[in-house]
Amino acid sequence: MSDPSRAMMAKIEAGVRLESAEEMTPEYRENLVHLLTMQADSELAGGYGYVPWITKAPTVEEKHVVAQIVKDELRHATVMYGLLGDLGFDVETHVRKHDEIFTMRVEADADIGTARITSDKRVNIFYYPIDTWADFIFFNFCMDRGAGHQLEDVRGCSYGPWVRAIDGIFKEEKFHIRHGEHWVQKLAADPQTHAEAQATFDKWFIRTMNIFGRPGSPKNQVYRRYKLKLRDNDEVRQAFAHEVQELCDKFGLSLPAWKPKWRELPEEAHIPG
Repeated sequence: MSDPSRAMMAKIEAGVRLESAEEMTPEYRENLVHLLTMQADSELAGGYGYVPWITKAPTVEEKHVVAQIVKDELRHATVMYGLLGDLGFDVETHVRKHDEIFTMRVEADADIGTARITSDKRVNIFYYPIDTWADFIFFNFCMDRGAGHQLEDVRGCSYGPWVRAIDGIFKEEKFHIRHGEHWVQKLAADPQTHAEAQATFDKWFIRTMNIFGRPGSPKNQVYRRYKLKLRDNDEVRQAFAHEVQELCDKFGLSLPAWKPKWRELPEEAHIPG
């Protein structure tokens, strides 16, 4: 281990957070940039996907809520791209190169497992379209909750600027989760919408379970060594699934069976939060 690497690891192991690119080894910076880009691209692509629901939401109040969620996601993207810019990443070129790609969606009945199918770094759940109000709600309920479980690790990570940025993002994501939870309870309790709620939950739960990555992933081991993540992928997934199970019991929904896809498809990168 070289002297710069040894000095950096000594700080990380002592719980001292890094604050600038000058303190990082190239490998640490490369992994950090990868994770930040995945979060930034996901925030931006997610915000774009919600935009149509400003006009299609069922009430004026809900149009306002959706507009606020879009605003939050675009703010989160701005914050994350700002962190990347501070590390010397060419944000403008990256976004300009991918801006049209961020709106690309697969067919509603597609099953892409864990595959990434474009050159941007968004989590692949953002390839799926949001075609109904129930889709919008269960995306809030599942994906925003799954992202929240991943963001918990970032709050204890080794890069100070990311930790501080996540604090504000996390508060807004909790609002999105509460919104989804309120509506899931409402849709599940109504006999006229219960069947649609269950069917919509089935697909978004399985898609969310696919975002966390493989147990024992070599990439995850690197992230944990650098304290960019704190837990194994499967620990985070099981924490998410346990919380959703408790809510399903409360709302009268059944948790669908989920089978991992990674034996069939190559490993893909996943969002840190």
